[in-house]
Amino acid sequence: MPTPRWRAVVFDLDGTLIDTIPLILASHQHATRTVLGTALPDELLLSGIGRPLLHQMRIFDEGRAQELFDTYRSWNHANTERMLRGFEGVDDLLTRLDRADIRVGVVTSKSRDAVDLAFAIVPPPVTFDTVVTFDDTDRHKPEPEPILLALERMGVGPDRAAYVGDAPWDIQAARAAGCAAVAVTWGAATADRLREEEPDALAETASALAALLLGED
Repeated sequence: MPTPRWRAVVFDLDGTLIDTIPLILASHQHATRTVLGTALPDELLLSGIGRPLLHQMRIFDEGRAQELFDTYRSWNHANTERMLRGFEGVDDLLTRLDRADIRVGVVTSKSRDAVDLAFAIVPPPVTFDTVVTFDDTDRHKPEPEPILLALERMGVGPDRAAYVGDAPWDIQAARAAGCAAVAVTWGAATADRLREEEPDALAETASALAALLLGED
């Protein structure tokens, strides 16, 4: 039987476990047009996904970041049910990890209420061992604190864990935490951009990621 590579796997949420990218982009477009009166390039709007939302808004306009944040959140939450989707194969991936007795957690820069809303619309097929949100730490990705907190709660050392995400910040945070960095290409960043961060592994489909994590590749 194949041997899983890691005792614990921690996942990013947006663009990794759930398909929020169209929702995030539309929310950014609404907020910037409403507050700033102009449309910013999609590449800029998508470039900060994975970082805390207020940080992203400061890049767009430092002086009006809070107004952008509030406008984004209002529109985003009102449209989450309409636009949120799951990724093909992710439910099967999580179920297989659970059956293999691998600890599974989530680390996200989303706030707790946004995570609860997302999970109410796209319920995960397993019970996560821990979910670390923006509200749980003072420092956030690409800093390692959220991942280290998740691993502490799960009782697993970084050397026995992997962090999986779709953004450069995810790879950087995994490296800083001392765990394996696994990138997936179905989210916000391109495969070329992710390769620039030199992840330990890169998966292009959920089935390929399952094979990697379960030691079947």
